[in-house]
Amino acid sequence: MTVSIDAYAKKVYQQIHSTPEVGFEEHKTSRFIAEELKKMNYQVLENVGGTGVIGILDSGKAGPVFGLRADMDALAFEKNKIKYVFHACGHDAHSAIVLATAKKVSEQGIKQGKLYLVFQQAEEKLGANQMIDSGQLDELEELVGIHLRPIQECRLGQATPALYHGSSKRVDVQVKGLNAHGARPHLGINAVDASVMLTNAINCIKADPDVSHSIKVTRLNAGGDTFNTIPDKATLTMDIRAQTNEVMESILEKVKLAVEHSGKHLGGVGEITSINGSPAAEYDAHMVALAKNAIMEELGESLEAISTPGAEDFHFYTQRLGVKTAYIGLGADLSPGLHHPEMNFHQDALINGVNLLFNMTRKKLM
Repeated sequence: MTVSIDAYAKKVYQQIHSTPEVGFEEHKTSRFIAEELKKMNYQVLENVGGTGVIGILDSGKAGPVFGLRADMDALAFEKNKIKYVFHACGHDAHSAIVLATAKKVSEQGIKQGKLYLVFQQAEEKLGANQMIDSGQLDELEELVGIHLRPIQECRLGQATPALYHGSSKRVDVQVKGLNAHGARPHLGINAVDASVMLTNAINCIKADPDVSHSIKVTRLNAGGDTFNTIPDKATLTMDIRAQTNEVMESILEKVKLAVEHSGKHLGGVGEITSINGSPAAEYDAHMVALAKNAIMEELGESLEAISTPGAEDFHFYTQRLGVKTAYIGLGADLSPGLHHPEMNFHQDALINGVNLLFNMTRKKLM
């Protein structure tokens, strides 16, 4: 009995949804996806960058090296002191969409180039970097991402060809002072005072007002169990957001200056211990046009580009590999919101996603 692509997508979704696994621990999920790809006669690379899976279909002829990317990881939650894992960001749906697209393509074959199916681990933990570090994606030229969108942004039957994520950075700082007795504070260097000076300096940073951005200290730890000791060290964490990479770089330069100079007159020393995060979206115009045409042909009309302050490690593929990309935001009547422990969506969105990705693949390779 032949299973329709719609039914297959929903079946795959239910399978992956029922076995949620956090980033870098997607063992059941990756094993299931790899076995399905093998049934479709794809060349399959397993344990890529950890738990990632890559499926490759080679026409044997020259042509584009075109890819579709899906994330696989779920999120950890806790309720009533019970910890559990749940797919609250739709990565189960994204994997189902790409795997069903793989099935549809395999049934018809490709006439030129190569198709890469990138099932990435640990999007929530920047797992794209490990996929890139593996070297298995070095020949990739073009890549399409897809993500379900909240109902407030995009309804079922709608889609945008360009979901513009902002850049997100976490900056960790250590502030060093000097211990002293609380009765003789002049003999010490209070790391709390220096941290407050740094926080005020951070709050004074200005960037281009035409570009959405925010800079804030979100964590400050200092002192020990003894209340009457001048603390000699403190740690701060900043959350920084910017809608463009250029504004993010300008903010980071000012943060470095603030860390170096704030609190110096107190004798405190600040040092950045780590900077981590994701770059902002930078899409290829041709790829976005390809996605827009697919949306218009499959759904009737296309939404304009949508900007979101949320971040995505998908953009490392552009930044580090120079891959030309587009990223579809797919309407699914998703509510109450992404990362909500009761997130749900309309499963008819799955076949819409398959049709969009297949349309793009057909025009590039078939």
